[in-house]
Amino acid sequence: MSLQRRLLLYLLICAPLVWGVALYVSINQARREVNELYDAELIRLARQVQATLRSDAYQSNLSPPLPAKGRAESGAADVRDLALAVWDANGSLVLSDREGVQLMRYPEAVGFRNEKLRGKPWRIYYLQSATGAWLVAAGQRIKERDELVYSVTASQITPWILVLPALLIAMALSVRRALAPLRDLTTELQARDATDLRLIPNSLTPTELKPLVGAMNGLFQRIEETLARERRFTADAAHELRTPLAVLRAQWDVVRRAANGVEREQAEAKLSSGMDRLDRLVTQMLALSRLESALESSGQLLMTTPVPWPEVVEQAISDCLPLAERRHIELACEWPPEGVTPMPVSGDANLLTVLLRNLLDNAVRYAPAGSLVTLHVLPDRLEVDNDGEPLPAAQIARMGERFYRPAGQQEFGSGLGVSIVQRIAALHGLTVAIGARADGSGVEVTLRPISRPPSPPPVTEPDNSAALAVVSGP
Repeated sequence: MSLQRRLLLYLLICAPLVWGVALYVSINQARREVNELYDAELIRLARQVQATLRSDAYQSNLSPPLPAKGRAESGAADVRDLALAVWDANGSLVLSDREGVQLMRYPEAVGFRNEKLRGKPWRIYYLQSATGAWLVAAGQRIKERDELVYSVTASQITPWILVLPALLIAMALSVRRALAPLRDLTTELQARDATDLRLIPNSLTPTELKPLVGAMNGLFQRIEETLARERRFTADAAHELRTPLAVLRAQWDVVRRAANGVEREQAEAKLSSGMDRLDRLVTQMLALSRLESALESSGQLLMTTPVPWPEVVEQAISDCLPLAERRHIELACEWPPEGVTPMPVSGDANLLTVLLRNLLDNAVRYAPAGSLVTLHVLPDRLEVDNDGEPLPAAQIARMGERFYRPAGQQEFGSGLGVSIVQRIAALHGLTVAIGARADGSGVEVTLRPISRPPSPPPVTEPDNSAALAVVSGP
């Protein structure tokens, strides 16, 4: 069912209900006013009869004839719906203006009573004389009052019933006019193609539709960012994979044309190195794409699980051992003293393993052969340093750019490692600082929390946690 039909249905249901309640209230109000009016008339009539009674009227016991219904002397009223009676102190009826309908006598009655006379409801007013010499009763059929109440109510509700069709048409036009912005929005969205992600103007949108339009604009923005990210990834992949694939093809041709075993072994080694470079490039690009998607969708991880640093560090160092052994680099890890908790971070242990692996990989890859690379796990930060030459400020400023690699590098790489580190750090609320060590030598990367979270309970480290742990050597 459309929204317009639903609104009209609600109006058609609610309008009669409201009218019914209003009619009920109007009838009760009119009945109360009419009863007050006629009760006052009965009181006035009874008092006039009491004031004009003479002693001979007690003896006459006459019942003056009533004019026939519809005769000119009765006017527009039906006086047969009125009755009057007087009794003396002995209970004898001394005056009655009705035949056939006799008001009931109640010696102690004072005020109004509702009675049924010949099966019809009457309202009767009883007035006692001061001396108790007589009792006056003046009555009226309730039907006469109800006729007036219904006549007054009908005169009010009849115009509403007569204009009901016009009112329904007006409501239908009003609902249709009120829903025009929604139809315009639907028409605009239906006219768009799949690539049209322009924001919907929100200035002229009704207040009720602004949350919907705002949510749709937010969705369009997220879709546009996703598509841009995918296009960027595709372009980067096409650009970066072109060179490794060309090199692999050339190396494969060399392997096929190798004349002797030595030449073939050298060609196969270069081909294997090229395949390793291609594998690393694809892995880094996929990791970067996943991290960018997570960062743009959530901004920061909402995980609350404390990171087990011993497991993360062990896995990261194990992944870097083959490269360290190849370059004769000594890997060491320095833990805080026993009983002191390492830097508390809540998040994803796998992502932080990737972060540390990239930091250690870069430190080992670009450190002088035969030197030392140390990971410092401290209570308030993590540090990775090597004995390489301090980096110039211009190069540090460009660290983190996608596919940026300084000139003159001997080790192969993709230029994505620092970018991945920065994105994982952002997801966990960490900052990355690159520079020289405190003494001005080497290269040091420091991870710190943006805002220090409350420390979890102390974690018991191994007995050698306070020592400098050497995990590989030349």
